[in-house]
Amino acid sequence: MTNSKQRGYHGIDIGGTKIELVAYAEDGAQLREVHRERIATPGTDFAGFIAAMQGLILRADDALGLRAPVGIGLPGVIDSVTGRQVSSNVPALNGRLVVQSLEEALQRPLAVGNDCQCFALSEAQGGAADGMATMFGAIIGTGAGGGYCVNGRLMRGSNGVAGEWGHWPLAASLLASHGLPLIDCPCGRHGCLERYVSGPGMQQMYRHFGAGDETPLAIVARAQGGNAIAQRTLDVHLDLLAHALATLVITLDPHAIVLGGGLSQLAHLYEKLPAAMSRHLFSGVRTPPVLPPTFGDAGGARGAALLARQQLSDRP
Repeated sequence: MTNSKQRGYHGIDIGGTKIELVAYAEDGAQLREVHRERIATPGTDFAGFIAAMQGLILRADDALGLRAPVGIGLPGVIDSVTGRQVSSNVPALNGRLVVQSLEEALQRPLAVGNDCQCFALSEAQGGAADGMATMFGAIIGTGAGGGYCVNGRLMRGSNGVAGEWGHWPLAASLLASHGLPLIDCPCGRHGCLERYVSGPGMQQMYRHFGAGDETPLAIVARAQGGNAIAQRTLDVHLDLLAHALATLVITLDPHAIVLGGGLSQLAHLYEKLPAAMSRHLFSGVRTPPVLPPTFGDAGGARGAALLARQQLSDRP
């Protein structure tokens, strides 16, 4: 191992199909990538998952030349009462004491946030919202989630779920005005906005209005070609997303909203969302800029490493 004055951090992004680790050396206020490794997620084998994480981190320690703090972006939510993982897209983790098990296996403290919070932190430090007093990172992909940062620091909240906007309920009057059904959510509630504004939500709306199975990019292409059902789908999706983001503005008043996830690639959202949000805000409230991400999917591991640094700096 190298000189003890050197500092570094490991950031790990855990997904349903892959785990990616990036090791960073600290260069002043910046993080410099030193090592990167990606492996398949042991999705149904918890012991295999723990062993895979051990191997990743030990190899990263060797590459960095020090035993570094670890930040992890975990999918799903940690139950604040039991400490067990819930609603994860990695079946092996559900119902498990994931953080406790990893701390025991790795013999070091961990900084843990969900993948959406890590995305937001990465965009708040060196990303699209760098230098802004407040920002909200809103992921719209296979689901909808997010994170809220103040002065470049992630706000976690009492239960660690600050930013879980995907499980806000959409107004029944809004659903009725567009002729949409109340959809059950795997979280156990009904009408959660992620069931409508996510990629699968857009696809389900397209089918509901009378069309077949298409990807969001294909729906956009069909709308551009004059398809009426595709255009209706995009118009309704835009209105529901704008309502959700306008609610965020009223609640948190961020200086910027950075979009992430697969739907962040849709150019029309950046063109049309500000005006659409204004229709759901009262007079005198300005919409913040809606920005594309700088790091996108690559920001998860970076944000996890930044979370490790934030947690370390918070210690007395």
